[in-house]
Amino acid sequence: MQILLLKLSQKFFCLRNYSMHTSIPIKTNISLKGKTIAIRREDQSVWERRAPLAPSNVRRLIRAGAKVIVQPSNRRAYPAQAYLNAGAQLQEDISEASVIFGVKQVPVDQLISNKTYCFFSHTIKAQEANMPMLDAILEKNIRLLDYEKLTDNNGQRVVAFGKYAGVAGMVNILHGLGLRLLALGHHTPFMHIGPAHNYRDSAMARQAIRDAGYEIALGAMPKSIGPLTFVFTGSGNVSQGGQEVFQELPHEYVDPENLRKVAEHGDTNKIYSCEIRRIHHLERKEDGGFDPDEYDKHPELYTSTFSQKIAPYASVIINGIYWAVDSPKLLTIPDAKSLLRPANTPWLPISVGAPALPHRMLAICDISADPGGSIEFMNECTTIDTPFCLYDADRNKDTKSFKGPGVLVCSIDNMPTQLPKESTDFFGDLLYPYAIEIIQSDAKKMLEEHNFTQAVYGAFITSNGQLTNNFQYIQELRQLNKNNRSKHKTSDNGKDETKRVVVLGAGYVSAPVVEYLNRDRNVKVIVCSHLKDEADALANRYPGVESIFLNVVERPDTLKEVVASANVVVSLLPYGLHHVVAKTCIETCTHLVTASYLNHDVESLHNEAENAGVTILNEIGLDPGLDHLLALECFDDIKQAGGIIESFISWCGGLPAPEFSSKNKLHYMFNWSPRGALLNTLSPAKYYRNGQVVEIAGGGDLMSTVQDLKFLPGFALEGFPNRDSTIYRDLYGITNASTVLRGTLRYRGFTDTIQALQYLGLIDPNPHPILHPNGPDITWRSLTCHLLGLLNDDIFYENLKRKLADRVESEERMQAIEDLGLLNEDPVLKFNTPLDTLAHYLSKKLSYENDERDLIILRHDVGILWPDNKKEDRGINLVIYGDSKGYSAMSKTVGYPVALATKMILDGEIQQRGVILPFSPDIYRPLLSRLRLEGIKSFETSKWH
Repeated sequence: MQILLLKLSQKFFCLRNYSMHTSIPIKTNISLKGKTIAIRREDQSVWERRAPLAPSNVRRLIRAGAKVIVQPSNRRAYPAQAYLNAGAQLQEDISEASVIFGVKQVPVDQLISNKTYCFFSHTIKAQEANMPMLDAILEKNIRLLDYEKLTDNNGQRVVAFGKYAGVAGMVNILHGLGLRLLALGHHTPFMHIGPAHNYRDSAMARQAIRDAGYEIALGAMPKSIGPLTFVFTGSGNVSQGGQEVFQELPHEYVDPENLRKVAEHGDTNKIYSCEIRRIHHLERKEDGGFDPDEYDKHPELYTSTFSQKIAPYASVIINGIYWAVDSPKLLTIPDAKSLLRPANTPWLPISVGAPALPHRMLAICDISADPGGSIEFMNECTTIDTPFCLYDADRNKDTKSFKGPGVLVCSIDNMPTQLPKESTDFFGDLLYPYAIEIIQSDAKKMLEEHNFTQAVYGAFITSNGQLTNNFQYIQELRQLNKNNRSKHKTSDNGKDETKRVVVLGAGYVSAPVVEYLNRDRNVKVIVCSHLKDEADALANRYPGVESIFLNVVERPDTLKEVVASANVVVSLLPYGLHHVVAKTCIETCTHLVTASYLNHDVESLHNEAENAGVTILNEIGLDPGLDHLLALECFDDIKQAGGIIESFISWCGGLPAPEFSSKNKLHYMFNWSPRGALLNTLSPAKYYRNGQVVEIAGGGDLMSTVQDLKFLPGFALEGFPNRDSTIYRDLYGITNASTVLRGTLRYRGFTDTIQALQYLGLIDPNPHPILHPNGPDITWRSLTCHLLGLLNDDIFYENLKRKLADRVESEERMQAIEDLGLLNEDPVLKFNTPLDTLAHYLSKKLSYENDERDLIILRHDVGILWPDNKKEDRGINLVIYGDSKGYSAMSKTVGYPVALATKMILDGEIQQRGVILPFSPDIYRPLLSRLRLEGIKSFETSKWH
């Protein structure tokens, strides 16, 4: 009796609510005599058991004079006999009806011309999967009404299944929460709650939840789980339906401001909750604040703080908000990386023998089920067959297990069909007043010839072979999507899209980039180089990779065309060309990744890139790149544990493997142009030492500051400062560090030989008349004599050596120059400047042979002060060897970070726009995790004092 009264009161409330809620008159006195309508069979899903109208609604329509045809379906929650008893006719052929009611999308081959159809079409966002159906509707002169657009004067929906979506969703997520907690080692009362479709109706489900709540109130929740907090987004029908079920549990509502407090100090004998409305998490990007009217008109001006202020303190999120295309997202892909990290659990109680939860956030019920919408990382719905998936911070989805890292997600797009009878009753009662009016529709007549109220008129998407005025934008949105897809290609299954990456440069570091990206069949790689043979050779190593001849400097038009075709460009070109590529990327709205240091020309493009929605990611190779990632990971862990970074010294260098380092007196070899390495020896440098700024002038003084390094005793290493280290105290957020130095690693003896070359004048970047390409031929002996100030090279060899030793100030340095062949009679290939001439010579003289390998050594020394006043000297070491039959160490440690970062941009994991560095945890942590899978692993040492 109570249940019957409850249902009657619900029906009365719904009709009363909507008659009060809207100022649009509902025409209930229209004659339906002579009108024939049909209720079609649902075939969009095997689980779909709802109907748009219940037998009770059908009976009323028939009494009003309408003829109602019901297409047979043994799956429908209400049996055919119930409709027959209401007076409907049961038959397969529904072509007699002028208006056809359904729930979900209609297969194209079942659409009947010149009819009015009413169903949820899922076309108003130009959803690609439903565009063929929309085209067929237009072609067949079908008038389409979408229930989603039946709204009142305030834009609020008046016909929806929302409440029962909330009810079913809440039952499902409580069921899933029990299974998830069990997999994590905790038996809870939630284990006794089943999925929504297991219950005859919601009353049975709610009784099971009440029983679980009784156990919770008696203390049956393990203390090791800590307080549970539920967050409901929105206050509409979906949220209210979920909250009605939630309130069967022992609960306490709190304001959003108090969510953190109860999450950390609450009681485990009840569940905490809060309802989050727009004002709680939306604020204007420019100056904060929230204006609902402005937001409705210009949502793009706002950002959401949900991921910072609410989500970190939520155990379960029940998402029931409608998401529009330009609206801020509740949780982005980068947000998930932060929220699903174990470090976000300082609130967890310590319980001996109890398993720890991986992070606070346990589950999300995305009832809105809008793929890629407000919960961005859910880019596809779950199903009633497979209702849950575990989503982890590395974007893996596991639908087969409740055990493992990640958050449990339920995102079923037809949730209400799990309670089909109640959903049909609820929806039918809401639809009935509007159905009386809709039934008057004649698709063969012009829409304007009908006297529809604004609620009904505004819900028609198509009429008379065209999109109605309110929905003309769908065509524009389709064109926009088409333009966006010009950078994509649909795969054979019609779902996956191929994204395009253009790699500028086909040098030795390009191969790992191409190889990694080519692993994903949905990524198309195009290699561009001004050396066509080089590009062809690289492309031919991997199936499906294309090569293009491109000279960036001479053909800016071709560059723009190639860049415009890509989603992301990887520039492995010389440092000075990055700003040219960056400008082109901004013009074509294409993202860019480089491994080079950020220079002023590129940095100045930040605002332009940000306004264009373009990411320009720099310093993501080895040095700079891997050095940043490893340092920031270490700093982050230290800070979270309460430590203070007092000093930071970093060394990095690409070297020949030790067995090849003695082949020349420079103890160095090259597999790329030596120019940069040589020029760097003339650079100035600046760093902090014991709180003081130390500056080294350019022009060669740098080589006098070398120091022996013994952190890896098996290597004979030396190092010297690199560039301006002082900027990293702020960039790294280590403002307490009194010593900050970043330096370059070489084998012992390198700087001594470089000084000899400097003293001789061979590392001079200025033009020299004797080296003009059109001048007379010279030999290396004659060039050395000229640089020594000798009138000619007709000098006894031993005397030449003695004069050279005097110039370079040591016998050993003189021998190094002799060893490099710079006293030989070999001809000089001249390049205007001593620096460029020497660089070309060394690139041939000291190049790697096929059976020789290189080595990367990176070392961070971090001085730490801990809260107990103990001090730790922590060393982070990265030692990577090249493979003589595969990639060099340098190509791996530069190429793989570049490739991984590129893939993260393609996948939406990096969403910062403008000119950026890889300094945020949502970038460097997943990068390091994935680099370790590629064999690029560091190890730590520690010394306490």
